[in-house]
Amino acid sequence: MHGRAARVLARRRPVPWSEVARHRGAAGRRKGWLRAVEKAALAAVAQGHHEEAIGLLERTLAVPEVPARFRARLAPLLARSAVVGLRSDRTVEVLTQAVRDPGLPVDVRGQLRLDLGLMLANQVGDLAAGMRELESAVEELGEVRPALTSRAMVALAMPEWPTGTLAGHREWLRRAAGLAHAGDSEVARAAVAANHASLAVACGDPRARELVAALPVEGAPAGCREHAARGLCNAADAALWRGSYQWGEELLSAGLDLSARIGASYTEQTAQGTRLLLDWWSGRWAGLGERCERFVAETADMPVVAADAHLVRGMLAFAQGDWTEAVHWLTALGAPAPECTRMPLAAATAGTLIRLALVRGDSPAAAEQAGAAWTAVSDKGIWAWAAELAPWAVEAVARAGDVAAARRMAAEFVQGLQGQDAPSARAAVVWSRAALEECEGRHREAAGSYRKAAAAYRELPRPYAWALTTEGAARCSLTGGAGTSGAAGDRSDGAAGADGGRAQAVASLRRCVEQYTELGAVYDAARARTLLRSHQPPQSRRPGRPAFDDRLSPREREVAELAARGLMNREIAVVLHLSPRTVEQHVARAIRKTGALSRRDLLRTEKNAGPP
Repeated sequence: MHGRAARVLARRRPVPWSEVARHRGAAGRRKGWLRAVEKAALAAVAQGHHEEAIGLLERTLAVPEVPARFRARLAPLLARSAVVGLRSDRTVEVLTQAVRDPGLPVDVRGQLRLDLGLMLANQVGDLAAGMRELESAVEELGEVRPALTSRAMVALAMPEWPTGTLAGHREWLRRAAGLAHAGDSEVARAAVAANHASLAVACGDPRARELVAALPVEGAPAGCREHAARGLCNAADAALWRGSYQWGEELLSAGLDLSARIGASYTEQTAQGTRLLLDWWSGRWAGLGERCERFVAETADMPVVAADAHLVRGMLAFAQGDWTEAVHWLTALGAPAPECTRMPLAAATAGTLIRLALVRGDSPAAAEQAGAAWTAVSDKGIWAWAAELAPWAVEAVARAGDVAAARRMAAEFVQGLQGQDAPSARAAVVWSRAALEECEGRHREAAGSYRKAAAAYRELPRPYAWALTTEGAARCSLTGGAGTSGAAGDRSDGAAGADGGRAQAVASLRRCVEQYTELGAVYDAARARTLLRSHQPPQSRRPGRPAFDDRLSPREREVAELAARGLMNREIAVVLHLSPRTVEQHVARAIRKTGALSRRDLLRTEKNAGPP
């Protein structure tokens, strides 16, 4: 009956090869079953149904009786689908066993190594093993399969990985382009074009837009469009790290659309992670934390894909004052290890951890982290990726007492960006200069540099970075007596100028508090409010303490917010410039007034309490 069913189904148009394979297998017709499996997998891939092909091929190759010659034909199909779609651990196991089979032809083994290497590096997060497989693939494929050899070289040319240097990546790409253009494979040429475009964007190459526009998005074979989707999404990611947010968002939308249309699930997932970064930088923080957590849950077995969400969730936790949670998201909870993290993400993660060490008063730890992260970026040679690291690294090294080293870092940053289109990094250059000037006690100069940085971040726009640098300008103006208006040599009315400058600095601080509050940056808002309170003129009121009865006072509310976010009393004391004993008393009163069962419960009860 199964045999008859298979014959009937094979006469349909189009042939439902999955059903034919099932019936032939049940009928015991092994060769016919395997041929039908191959045709079913090819049909699924042609329609962009890579997950369907992966499941079918995994089940088939798990059968020990499958002959070697059929394994040599089916395993590459599984590998290719798993690279484009979303692999499973079973896929990795099947391919790992396959490349150890001594009966496989060398070129087939090289093809499997290529795709296994891509999965290990891009999806599993085992970068060292992935690079070994890719290098072995280049050796085994050699000149016998030039199209596949060029694809392995293209993978080794990806600059985001911490291994290799920019010069080395360019050399791999040059060799890959030579092989691809000498052959007749459109897919190989599309792979080279995708990586050439994304590398050009990452390096600020003036030809980048032209290279991205030339990607084979429409009217090309399916394999070419897969590489075009990858190229668009990688270029979008590179553009966003450089601060080209409008262009990056356009590329991201185009890449997501193409990935969805052709069934490139892996590329689509990486682009969704990039969108989380875009929303962070753009100040679209409403619900962002929850989206990050969902994304991490959905990609739990692929730490490399989940890395964007880990970073954004950790930075949100820091800004919200939940520093313990920030450390967990940035360094634990499945976050990839630094040696397996893409370079721009690793630099940004280090920047947040340095900032955390600074606010905790641990300058030596901050400087040590800064030195290691700076060396990694310097070795790689793509300085745009230091944009989220440089201001905090320069400040950390200066505060640790090595001002000369901090100056060298700032100068190296400027030198590395020469001739490049990198708006975010150029804003960070000015911010780094401001941080250094503030550490050296040159508050008037620092205020001016902070204002220039703030203007650059407003132009991008980056609302959180704008608020941080605007706060820096106000802080330095108030500390050093530097006004925000009038030239340095204008002394016609010094007192009036100083008063006017102080008033403008206070007004800037108010705007910072408003921006922090709108974003949900609880820690930053509390810090700015404390600075604002210390410089605002005292308001006249009746003698005696104000009576809030059972409502939280403004100070108790600030302390309660930070305590509920997980900060310890000594940390809150640093933020609000209070003594730990005073913080302890505020927390105790807040718990009593709100009826909270714990410090964590203060967040829920404080929200329900309404304004004082």
